[in-house]
Amino acid sequence: MAFVCLAIGCLYTFLISTTVGCTSSSDTEIKVNPPQDFEIVDPGYLGYLYLQWQPPLSLDHFKECTVEYELKYRNIGSETWKTIVTKNLHYKDGFDLNKGIEAKIHTLLPWQCTNGSEVQSSWAETTYWISPQGIPESKVQDMDCVYYNWQYLLCSWKPGIGVLLDTNYNLFYWYEGLDHAVQCVDYIKADGQNIGCRFPYLEASDYKDFYICVNGSSENKPIRSSYFTFQLQNIVKPLPPVYLTFTRESSCEIKLKWSIPLGPIPARCFDYEIEIREDDTTLVTATVENETYTLKTTNETRQLCFVVRSKVNIYCSDDGIWSEWSDKQCWEGEDLLKKTLLRFWVPFGFILILVIFVTGLLLRKPNTYPKMVRCVTL
Repeated sequence: MAFVCLAIGCLYTFLISTTVGCTSSSDTEIKVNPPQDFEIVDPGYLGYLYLQWQPPLSLDHFKECTVEYELKYRNIGSETWKTIVTKNLHYKDGFDLNKGIEAKIHTLLPWQCTNGSEVQSSWAETTYWISPQGIPESKVQDMDCVYYNWQYLLCSWKPGIGVLLDTNYNLFYWYEGLDHAVQCVDYIKADGQNIGCRFPYLEASDYKDFYICVNGSSENKPIRSSYFTFQLQNIVKPLPPVYLTFTRESSCEIKLKWSIPLGPIPARCFDYEIEIREDDTTLVTATVENETYTLKTTNETRQLCFVVRSKVNIYCSDDGIWSEWSDKQCWEGEDLLKKTLLRFWVPFGFILILVIFVTGLLLRKPNTYPKMVRCVTL
């Protein structure tokens, strides 16, 4: 009996020691530190910022591992974070400098290095903002930029609310490919103040973020800077279509045709809106991708007029600005044309017949002049 108790006691002691040993082994947690020296750097590109960091401390045990970093960032006040996973020690992106920026990053160890489960460090966090100067109302108002015919850019604005007459604004711009921010050299002025900028030819600027800063100066009080970001292909305003024509396809169909707007924009990049009118009443408004539109007709006596305008479509931009309307082209139905001709030819024919009749009467009138007698001398 004592032997049995001893055996049971030894077994109990063995199980406890085994359990404790296993628990101690499983509690050996793998940890990794967050990245070092995490910061947001402004290189002076008006909103295009660098986020950069250094590797975490104590990576000696993971030299064979590929360390990754999960980066999250946003403008302060935005509801969503942008998330990037990268092996690099830097990342670049555009931000709205009218607001602050916040970002956070942590280290990721893949499961291959950690016995089957991904390991994450704690977050390293940083923020960045430009110290505002001047009251918000001193910023430029109603900023508007249009890329006319995909050839030249023009931006305009209104002065801030309550600014003094000595206030002047300056525009700077940058896009990837320029070495530094560039100031406008061709300002539009009103009452001595800059209210817009005509830009020079912008080489290789399409499909890139285009950053603008408009700041100001005044002798009496500071002026708040304004920051804007565009993609130029999304603010293109093309020219209107040209050479509008009508073609009668059948007794109940008329084909409307036009040519693509003049300029460098390819034909595949256009959408068109047509407005067709009958006696100054809108009959049809349609949007089409080609330079033709077939109109079903039932009343051949009506007068039809149409105009067309163009816009860059979704195949070449995310958005666009409608052009002005083209010159109006009109067509008159065949019956109406006949009536017009009758109104012209009936009076003309009557007059012509009257002229012929009078001429005939004159030609048939007897000759009343005395006959000449020829004297013959014998």
